[in-house]
Amino acid sequence: QRQLVEFGGGLVQPGGSLRLSCTASGFVMSVYNVVWFRQAPGKEREGVACTRGIGGSADYRDSVEGRFTISVDKDKNTAYLQMNSLKPEDSGIYYCALHLLGPPSLNPREIDLWGRGTQVTVSS
Repeated sequence: QRQLVEFGGGLVQPGGSLRLSCTASGFVMSVYNVVWFRQAPGKEREGVACTRGIGGSADYRDSVEGRFTISVDKDKNTAYLQMNSLKPEDSGIYYCALHLLGPPSLNPREIDLWGRGTQVTVSS
């Protein structure tokens, strides 16, 4: 059974950092494109960062550019999202997701497989 499991969410003060991880089981992550999404209460799910499963260049949402970094460890079959200089507006449920076709995309309609999500709360 293919699944993605996220870890690393929690409560952090503004200006702090968190690292989210996403481990794939039942398949090899590196053949896919990896995408991180987030969803705040009452808002649509939005793409945050994406990259190829084999690594390489990445694309970011403007609001997180320079603060977030997406990466993939092929040996561990795990993707990461390093989040620095966190702001209250970064709060939400963060989802790891994969899509197979085309270049990496922040479009949720491209997604083939979703994780269950992990809560991130940025608050003092």
